[in-house]
Amino acid sequence: MQSTPSWAWIVFWALLLALLVVDLLAHRGGRGQSHRAAILWSLAWVGLGLAFCGFVWVTLGSERGHEYLAAWLIEKSLSLDNVFVFLVIFRSLNVPQKYQHEVLFLGIFGALVFRALFIFVGAAALQRWGWVSYVFGAILLITAWRVFREDPSKQQDNRVVRWLSRRLPVSDQVEGPHFFVKHQGRRLVTPLLLALIGLEVTDILFAVDSVPAAFSVTTDTFILYSSNAFAILGLRALYLVIAGAVGQLRYLHYGLAGVLAFAGVKMVVEQWVHIPPLLSVAIILVVIGTAVGASLAHRTRHVEA
Repeated sequence: MQSTPSWAWIVFWALLLALLVVDLLAHRGGRGQSHRAAILWSLAWVGLGLAFCGFVWVTLGSERGHEYLAAWLIEKSLSLDNVFVFLVIFRSLNVPQKYQHEVLFLGIFGALVFRALFIFVGAAALQRWGWVSYVFGAILLITAWRVFREDPSKQQDNRVVRWLSRRLPVSDQVEGPHFFVKHQGRRLVTPLLLALIGLEVTDILFAVDSVPAAFSVTTDTFILYSSNAFAILGLRALYLVIAGAVGQLRYLHYGLAGVLAFAGVKMVVEQWVHIPPLLSVAIILVVIGTAVGASLAHRTRHVEA
């Protein structure tokens, strides 16, 4: 594993902190909630993710630039699965759109913390025990089969939220931007806090799948975490885009299953067959592009019919 100079980590952490502050301040008071604004913000986050790829390429070499791009594409693709779950959680709890940004921001912040834990522990485990790669590969293949069979856009509720709502004293409705309220002397949890817990727990469960997928292209902790961070940062805007187009991506979950299956196979056969990062990028783009193209073609035929 190549070592990353300290200054590169400093640049990354400074940039990450600055972007979190920008995301928080730019959307206060419900600003940037329109579909058009969400598309522009999504494009901006994608541009930033690719720009950091250029930084990695120039400063750390083309090979690590390829690894970053492949890992970022994997995480960006699989984050679509998270978005579908976010949509289910907010709809099931009737969380107004004007309060969703704060919950999403805190959820993304928590995801950055938990992903760091998973990545550094996973990298240490892979370095010490080579057989862990087969465990990761098996997890990815099992998850690929689950995603292939279950379309997340058709889920009506979230099991984590359902379980929590039965065990916590929850108020009947959202009480402004508050996580706790008092009602008749009792302290109650609002649907906002329930949504936040649901988002965090769900992301931890998804990280068990997506982080091993990124390990299929590299074990470099700097590449892994920076690519994860830049993929996660745009989730808020991506959620607003997908929320308005959820019914148009009929075959997307097949593409996500394909990405997971590819990553799982790559981890299992890596000892005998090396797939270069740039080839991984091409395969991921073809798989996701085919799924999105098929979805849009189906929608066009349905509209015409």
